[in-house]
Amino acid sequence: MTTTHPQAAPARPPSRRSRRRWTGWGFIGPFVLVFALVFLAPLVYSVYLSLFRTQLIGGTTFVGLDNYEQALQDGRFWDGVLRVGLFLVVQVPVMLGIALLVALALDSGRLFGKDFFRISVFLPYAVPAVVASLMWGFLYGTRFGLVGDIDDAFGVHLPDPLSSGLVLASIGNIVTWEFIGYNMLIFYAALRVVPHSLYEAAEIDGAGQWRVITAIKLPAIRGALVIATIFSVIGSFQLFNEPAILQKLAPNTITTDYTPNYYTYSLSFSGQQHNYSATVAIVMGVITMAVAYVVQLRGMRKGA
Repeated sequence: MTTTHPQAAPARPPSRRSRRRWTGWGFIGPFVLVFALVFLAPLVYSVYLSLFRTQLIGGTTFVGLDNYEQALQDGRFWDGVLRVGLFLVVQVPVMLGIALLVALALDSGRLFGKDFFRISVFLPYAVPAVVASLMWGFLYGTRFGLVGDIDDAFGVHLPDPLSSGLVLASIGNIVTWEFIGYNMLIFYAALRVVPHSLYEAAEIDGAGQWRVITAIKLPAIRGALVIATIFSVIGSFQLFNEPAILQKLAPNTITTDYTPNYYTYSLSFSGQQHNYSATVAIVMGVITMAVAYVVQLRGMRKGA
């Protein structure tokens, strides 16, 4: 009697859905890898550092949330937070307002030399922040800069831009000069995609320029306004280059804890307090994220 053995079924080729899934991972895999290395890994390492404390006696020990408790009670840190908060409230509306006016002027089509004007306004953004801070710092100088030259030439005594009462406004002037062109470009790009049929309908209805701006242009670019505001809020809380450069010119006015980012840098590189520096950075990151989220919610709510 002959016994027949069943033949093994041929291996099935991978299904189309399986191939599609792995093809998708092939496209996003490089981004996921880079994102994990440059964003997630430093963030996780910072959280890890914040849970320890290094001392001369005893070395590095686990302290749990003690560093966070210290940060929440650190007057120098909160003074810096309040300072950049004031900077945000005053400087951001001024900067975005000027950028919006420039974008509206460019979009109106009535500006002579529009291309040259657009490039001129955007050009300061191409200047590195360090170079811009040095340039304005020398202009502000009362002994060697433009302010000092004006004092000597006309026999007057102009207010010192780097004095304790004016230095924050002077920093705001530098940041505004740097980023008007950047925000103008965001607004102008949004204005260029507004349907022309809306303008034609407004012209038929006899609407003036002010009515066109308030009823058509501003509502149409609300998303761009929200994005620019969020970017500006984050940039204000990250204020570092300008005070760090000007500190060499005004050491008695700008301290090493003038802004939270500058304070974090000083703790880590000057004070060798890497663990506490990581804690301050994380707390400041949470504050920045919360404020930016509130701005986004308000912008979306108004746009609904």
